[in-house]
Amino acid sequence: MPEPLRIISPAPAAAPALPHNVEAEAALLGALMIDNRLVEDVQIKLRADHFHQAVHGRIYEAVLKLVDRNMVANPVTLRPMFEADAELKELGGPGYLAQLTQSGAGLIGARDFATQVYDLALLRALIGVGRDMVEKAVDTSDSVDPKSQIEEAEVALYRVAEEGGETGSVKSFGQATRLAVEQAERALNSGGHVSGVTTGLDSVNAKLGGLHPSDLIILAGRPGMGKTSLATNIAYNASRRLIRDREDGIPDAKSVGACVAFFSLEMSADQLATRILSENSGISSENLRMGKISQQDFRNLARAAAELESLPLYIDDTPGLTIAALRTRARRLKRQRNVGMIVVDYLQLLQGSGKASESNRVQEISEISRGLKQLAKELSLPVIALSQLSRQVEQREDKRPQLSDLRESGSIEQDADMVWFVYREEYYVASREPKRPGEGDDAKTFETHDQWMRDMERAFGICELIIAKQRHGATGKVKLKFENRITKFSDLAEDYVG
Repeated sequence: MPEPLRIISPAPAAAPALPHNVEAEAALLGALMIDNRLVEDVQIKLRADHFHQAVHGRIYEAVLKLVDRNMVANPVTLRPMFEADAELKELGGPGYLAQLTQSGAGLIGARDFATQVYDLALLRALIGVGRDMVEKAVDTSDSVDPKSQIEEAEVALYRVAEEGGETGSVKSFGQATRLAVEQAERALNSGGHVSGVTTGLDSVNAKLGGLHPSDLIILAGRPGMGKTSLATNIAYNASRRLIRDREDGIPDAKSVGACVAFFSLEMSADQLATRILSENSGISSENLRMGKISQQDFRNLARAAAELESLPLYIDDTPGLTIAALRTRARRLKRQRNVGMIVVDYLQLLQGSGKASESNRVQEISEISRGLKQLAKELSLPVIALSQLSRQVEQREDKRPQLSDLRESGSIEQDADMVWFVYREEYYVASREPKRPGEGDDAKTFETHDQWMRDMERAFGICELIIAKQRHGATGKVKLKFENRITKFSDLAEDYVG
């Protein structure tokens, strides 16, 4: 009788050991206990959780604690802190501390040992991210959402990448001076006294010196004031200037233009593109949408579209972004496209990391504004975030906005380097048009309407950009021309008298 068929399963492969070097950890700890001055060299980069052996991490933490208190950290002073440590007992008890100092090898290569411990910790972190990615991708018990998993994985990978980046932001005065001179050189070469990214508006540049790296700029106003139009104009102007500077042979590092990332949570990408096309072709966006254009208009439109095809302006119109997802996407654009400015339209449409509710909305807005400021500093570029204003503006006789009108203003005002308000008197004058006089009306009706017409003529096409907060200079206001038909802001003529 033939033997039953036996299926032999291959033995499961043993999981590879995580990368580590316990000897390097021990040598480093020994060197730190022999010469406490070495702590200054390694503590900026190395943390306790970078050690593979947990007890080594605890010894390292104890050494840092004693040195921070200006006490000597050696086997004698550390001993009381480890009398009851179970893991240390397995290695020989507190006597293990003395063993660590018996070899002086670490004294010569302490920095090298610290670097190796740190690099191996990064590799272990990378392996951890990879395992989490695999486990989450394989597990289909919860709702399957691959996009959110990809975003989470990118955030985790970026954290590991950040760990391996700059070890500190301390700069010598010489380095800081060079940065200041480079900014002055950019301002000189720009021809418009702009040291940051240009807004494309000479009057605004003269007031601000451009948009500076690491700055969070809050651009606020009531609906209908033209916040999005101004942000779109600035984004277009900065990206167009970069193209012009490249054509003139100016390297990107010395250009006052920039690649721009525009996160539009309110309008779609094609709506924003229509606005920019309208501005450049001189055709109203309403006529563009409805097709009320002539053959000549269409030729102008095609010419404008061809010119804008290579514009380094990237629009992300994903709705309902969280601040974490926005930061992930911004980092990616910085890495892939070397983005030099970010616009967010608008702040209140972003979501925090927790579940939003009315009770913690102020806390959520605080997290969002703080996250945008951190993003500006981390990527070293200006971030323009649009913001809505509360309705209390409408209840005052003077409708000019104030800092207190910002919704959840405490955190937004605190985190912002600059706060701008867009104010168009024309909008409010137009809304209070009195009765149009007709045959048989009294003189007062004619006089009231005439006065309104004079007010409209004075306010027509004029916008005030109010600089309510500026860390780099004075506050004040700049008057601009606004063409409502094509949603375009520009400098006022020099002979204008307001």
